[in-house]
Amino acid sequence: MAKITLDNLAHSYKPNPAGEDDYALKELNHVWADGEAYALLGSSGCGKSTLLNIISGLLQPSRGRILFDDNDVTHAPTAERNIAQVFQFPVVYDTMSVRDNLAFPLRNRGRDEAYVAARVQEIAQMIGMEAELDRKARGLTADAKQKISLGRGMVRKDVNALLFDEPLTVIDPHMKWALRTQLKSLHHQFGHTMIYVTHDQTEALTFADKVVVMYDGRVVQIGTPQELFEKPAHTFVGYFIGSPGMNLLPARVEGDRAIVEGSEVRLGGGYSALSGKVEIGVRPEFVRLTSGEGLPVRIRRVEDVGRHKIVRAEAFGKEINIIAAEGESIGPDMTRATFDPAHVNVYADDWLVEPRNTTTPVEEAA
Repeated sequence: MAKITLDNLAHSYKPNPAGEDDYALKELNHVWADGEAYALLGSSGCGKSTLLNIISGLLQPSRGRILFDDNDVTHAPTAERNIAQVFQFPVVYDTMSVRDNLAFPLRNRGRDEAYVAARVQEIAQMIGMEAELDRKARGLTADAKQKISLGRGMVRKDVNALLFDEPLTVIDPHMKWALRTQLKSLHHQFGHTMIYVTHDQTEALTFADKVVVMYDGRVVQIGTPQELFEKPAHTFVGYFIGSPGMNLLPARVEGDRAIVEGSEVRLGGGYSALSGKVEIGVRPEFVRLTSGEGLPVRIRRVEDVGRHKIVRAEAFGKEINIIAAEGESIGPDMTRATFDPAHVNVYADDWLVEPRNTTTPVEEAA
């Protein structure tokens, strides 16, 4: 297990990058704690796999260093980093049995056969392949082969880190849930440092202690699922996390209120004057339909998804989503929407702005 430090790390696939736009991975300075499970989350092309390949040693960064427990491994080959990596598509030895595929990393490091046999049996049970242990890998389905790859990645207990690059892409949906649960259990049991690349927010939020959200080659937020939900640090996080994502409306902010097309929205704190592109963001869960005060909205349709209803509406020409309770009645007179002030976030040029400290000296003394 290892603490992983990214020190002024950046990478460009161009030989002579002229500016920030030429970098696929923009400068990163982060320390990832020993023994925690991280998910790298973002859309295709945001830099997730580039970062993972730099950590694993498959790619040399254009700039900066990577350290394992304060040891510089920037130029160390993959074999010297003591990691296990599982790729998006299965990597197995077709001529070997499932048993021998799982045993290979342990035998390659000289572990005795009694330990190898016990550990292989344990991993085979974890991935649901006990019955196939003596079958050749050739002829198995793609998802079965990927389970073997996962098993090979997890079979060693002494690795610095376990790296997963979208490993469940070819796995059927039910098995995805089971394997995510097993990976989480493995992490709790052995405390490996785990880094899991995915574009699927459900995978990220159910697997990781901390989610690392990437956008346009940059880490825009690292946080717990709750932090990402309640306080998205960037509008992309608000949009990407949640279903539906966060509502965003252009606004003018004046102290403890926002003005949206002449309508007032109360805020949970006071703000200094803001410049640039100013928006307010609020999750659909914190919006309520009313027939009285609030922003004027026009309901376009209501989707009943079983646990709740998603109201698709429009406010001043902008789409707005509202989560309503399953039993909530939505009448034709409900043409206004109110926001919970405590859950309205303010953004300037896409980045979260924190309210100024409005605590008075008397309140501090108390």
